Amino acid sequence: MPPHDDVDWRTDPAVLDAHRFDRSGWTPDVRPAVVASVRGVAGVQHVLRFAHQTAIPVVARGAGTGLAGAATAADGGIVLDLTGLNRIVEVTAPDELAIVEPGVLTADLDREAHRHGLRYAPDPASVEISTIGGNIATNAGGLRCAKYGVTRDAVLGLDVVLADGRLIHTGRRAIKGVAGYDLTSLFVGSEGTLGVIVGAALRLRPIPAATATICAHLPGAASAFAAVGAVRAAGVVPAIAEFIDAATLTRIDEHLGTDLRARGAAFLLMQTDGAAAEAEADQAARELRRYATDLEVTTDPVEGARLTAVRRAALPALERVGRVLIEDISVPRSRLPAAVEAVRAAATATGTSIHTFAHAADGNLHPIIVLSEGQEPSDPAVQEAADSIFRAALDLGGTVSGEHGVGVLKRRWMRAELGEDVGALQRQIKGVFDPKGILNPGKAI
Repeated sequence: MPPHDDVDWRTDPAVLDAHRFDRSGWTPDVRPAVVASVRGVAGVQHVLRFAHQTAIPVVARGAGTGLAGAATAADGGIVLDLTGLNRIVEVTAPDELAIVEPGVLTADLDREAHRHGLRYAPDPASVEISTIGGNIATNAGGLRCAKYGVTRDAVLGLDVVLADGRLIHTGRRAIKGVAGYDLTSLFVGSEGTLGVIVGAALRLRPIPAATATICAHLPGAASAFAAVGAVRAAGVVPAIAEFIDAATLTRIDEHLGTDLRARGAAFLLMQTDGAAAEAEADQAARELRRYATDLEVTTDPVEGARLTAVRRAALPALERVGRVLIEDISVPRSRLPAAVEAVRAAATATGTSIHTFAHAADGNLHPIIVLSEGQEPSDPAVQEAADSIFRAALDLGGTVSGEHGVGVLKRRWMRAELGEDVGALQRQIKGVFDPKGILNPGKAI
């Protein structure tokens, strides 16, 4: 491999194996030829120029926390390790702006923003371990997306290295701007198939003057989603509204030593924030009490963090039980009860173990298939369950991916959702940016 001061070419088997998979549970039988760990933008350009000249596939990778197989290696290809690009270059408080490199951990950016009286609003459950570059590549959502939007809503501009090694800059530092096509939004969510993100201008938000947290236990999913609808109908826009089903609560109890399942078959976590946080929480609580069997409201930040940790513990609690296949569908909010019932029916029909939690305020549902010992994602019953879930999402007017991306796991169903004409147009766009098809081949489109 051609040497460069900003690139370490690594071929030892342990390193190659560590960069084969992401967190999706999918385990392809591949091994990359080399991992290129880079320390600067010039190193990224060097790697891509070499790959472009030799037509070797390249998979850009951050922390490997992706949930759709998008960061899994290409057989015989290059894994471009971006974790060395981990500087928070600038935080400008008057502009509520941060300039960062892609390897910065999401939580680290939020902590640095807090030092300036600001915060980074996108809040994926993987906030402590995922990188900004990966969040941008998948257009990650998170707990606060109901009020503050997903990652795309926080990205003002990008520095991107194209497949042939050229460095381009899209967007701007300003909040508004409509000059030219919106290439920034095109790169957000493109899963590394159009270019490699090496820098980002991100919008920050003021830290809310106050935050109130509500924890509600309810008889079941139908009452939980009805309660969220009642809160929104009352004019309250919660920053967070999270649902956890009974099966997942049982696993969280085992993981944390809590007694959540005994208090109800469904769990809602809700937060209001801003100057009117307490008044909005009181109003939300009035609506929730019509449905809840147990209700807790607090404005104490420590107690609020404790309650929020319950939701963040959901996936780790399931991963303790066995390998997981993490699905991610989104439907209109009014169809959430039907979506949960469809997931339950899929589990019953296939004999699979499916646990569900959701961003209840925006219709984003996460059915998690927990594999039994010795079971693989390719098992016919597992595939039938996943297909049933995706089919239900489309039948209910939704999508096969709300925030985790398409990767390799959802390509067939993405084609069913988009149709042939739109699919062809997307492939044409890919060809403009990556004519040799070296960037993350076999993913996303």
